[in-house]
Amino acid sequence: MRPVVKVYLYREEEKVFGEGPYRLLLGIERHASLRAAAKEMGMAYTKAFFILKRAEEALGFPLTEKKVGGAGGGGSVLTAQAKEFLEKYERYRARCAECCGALYLEIFS
Repeated sequence: MRPVVKVYLYREEEKVFGEGPYRLLLGIERHASLRAAAKEMGMAYTKAFFILKRAEEALGFPLTEKKVGGAGGGGSVLTAQAKEFLEKYERYRARCAECCGALYLEIFS
């Protein structure tokens, strides 16, 4: 057996950031497209858009910037603040898992 840690960030009683938005942002970074990231996750574009907008409102800064279309089409890229936030979230999530793993071993070994 092993412990599993899921990290969610709440604002008051509303969940505003967790694994879903995290994976969505990583997908946007990979594909430079919210639509492609949502498709990769098996999620409707409108749901992905709503998730990002809710997170942006709670966090107080934009997570993505639109790229203007053209020959290659448009898309989305992460803002500098989003990249910094993702790095902090990843560090926090890793530390939570580390602490939980140590506590698990202490109690169940």
